[in-house]
Amino acid sequence: MHAYRTHTCGALRKSAVGETVRLSGWVHRKRDHGGLLFIDLRDHYGLTQLVVEPEAAVFKEIERVRAESVIRIDGTVVARTPETVNAGLPTGEIEVRVTAFECLSAAEDLPLPVFGEPDYPEDIRLKYRFLDLRREKLHRSVVLRSHVISSLRRRMIEQGFVEFQTPILTASSPEGARDFLVPSRMHPGKFYALPQAPQQFKQLLMVAGFDRYFQIAPCFRDEDARADRSPGEFYQLDFEMSFVTQDDVFNAIGPVLSGVFEEFANGKRVTKPPFPQIRFADAIRKYGSDKPDLRNPIEMGDVSAHFRGSGFKVFAGMLEKDPKIEIWGLPAPGGGSRAFCDKMNSWAQGEGQPGLGYIFWREGEEGGAGPIAKNIGPERAEAIRRQFNLKVGDAAFFIAGRPSEFYKFAGAARQKVGLDLGLVDLDQFKFCWIVDFPMYEWNEEEKKIDFSHNPFSMPNFDHAKFLALDKGDRDTIEKITAFQYDIVCNGVELSSGAIRNHKPDIMIKAFEIAGYSKETVEAKFGGMLNAFRYGAPPHGGSAPGVDRIVMLLAGAENIREVIAFPLNQQAQDLMMQAPNEPTEKQLKELHIRVVHPIAEKKP
Repeated sequence: MHAYRTHTCGALRKSAVGETVRLSGWVHRKRDHGGLLFIDLRDHYGLTQLVVEPEAAVFKEIERVRAESVIRIDGTVVARTPETVNAGLPTGEIEVRVTAFECLSAAEDLPLPVFGEPDYPEDIRLKYRFLDLRREKLHRSVVLRSHVISSLRRRMIEQGFVEFQTPILTASSPEGARDFLVPSRMHPGKFYALPQAPQQFKQLLMVAGFDRYFQIAPCFRDEDARADRSPGEFYQLDFEMSFVTQDDVFNAIGPVLSGVFEEFANGKRVTKPPFPQIRFADAIRKYGSDKPDLRNPIEMGDVSAHFRGSGFKVFAGMLEKDPKIEIWGLPAPGGGSRAFCDKMNSWAQGEGQPGLGYIFWREGEEGGAGPIAKNIGPERAEAIRRQFNLKVGDAAFFIAGRPSEFYKFAGAARQKVGLDLGLVDLDQFKFCWIVDFPMYEWNEEEKKIDFSHNPFSMPNFDHAKFLALDKGDRDTIEKITAFQYDIVCNGVELSSGAIRNHKPDIMIKAFEIAGYSKETVEAKFGGMLNAFRYGAPPHGGSAPGVDRIVMLLAGAENIREVIAFPLNQQAQDLMMQAPNEPTEKQLKELHIRVVHPIAEKKP
């Protein structure tokens, strides 16, 4: 017999009744039922119920064992009686009657429980992450992560992609976030940077003639934590393709993502490729977000015409005073009660807004109800109802101002209305591409044109006309879009991507429009520009976030629930005590002296 086990704790079934077996695992739970001692023994694979009879020689010894101790037992597999069968457990038709026992590793009193899923303080959970990982839900999510990565890798290879590894110690790159720097011992005063993304390397692989690259890439950014972003490091499905259009990229990665989600969706519906494409400008106006949750069917619309010159002087006056002002309508099917409308108005005030105007429609009341309806009159109220195809029992809310200043609030209001009224279909994963991002935007503070998003995207504009542009052509410049795109699922941005700007003259001109001289571009991005001067294919790609994919599939609210050993919100590893202070010897070897910040004096 094997030294530790003949079976795992998830393997035994009714067909094994009568066999003598050996199991090893953790004491998950102990229960004393009228002298009989029941133990749930757990390992990576599952649970098996053990039963120890009072007359057994090991009864006293095993009775003293604490939860989470590691034990080995020998015993006989017996069938459970019909009334004690646990249908929710794969091993629920059997139990093991213990005849021999050894404690392999005794557990001390636990700093946090493993049995059940208690809501415990995060600092304790992260300090004792090895215990936290024993909990069923978290354990399952981390295993899911492994399966998802295996599926992604297999599907990419089936699509003709080749896996490469790119450097971890590299030079600082202009990705937009702060770099993590690593001092060089051999080159005093110089530093490597951990890659924020393999962006330049994967483009250089295309220049080198490799046609389809991918890797499950570690990325490092010194930025603050969010629910959907881990501080410090994260992983992405990084890929790049040569001789492709934007649609070629979509056609390659769409089946990979939909296939992975279908594999692990547990019956939820998944959007079939090709995924719908939504222009950035349309996404902002319809959904109030460039990462819309399309499970919510609500689409907003411009209702300015219905208020211009109306008896509702607040909106009419705003429209008359400023040509950039718009009134947006937010339809709320099923929200046609004063109680719900007042609830939304109060919510808006809690969000720092003056309120949320509304009209609702009820039986026998011409033109709608509420103060706004009375002020604009039945004809205009009816026109609003028709615009959104609303009926009795429905409502519409209104947001006024410059769209650039209120669209995010409008998007939040749309999502709240959808969730509160039960309109959001939670039983699906709904994908879309957001396309046609603006290349440039006007920086009001600095009175200059800035890049809106990725400066290395190819402009979606005639190249000859682009090279002829003058910085004074502001109206034209602000209308230029880029071959840049985001993949969005259920309101979560999985990645940004682009068809890259592979032409040096177009790249230099793109930066010139944003106020960068040719000398500055050559100094900052000379390596990439020089590579492009020796024959670069048109190329593009993207990098869906692995952590976010797993978070969606696991139904987790926080990305730390799908990472085995995450940092906390302050970018600390409480278990390994990182970051920590280097020794004087280490600093001396690296030719570094630490200068601590001077504490500010309180007035």
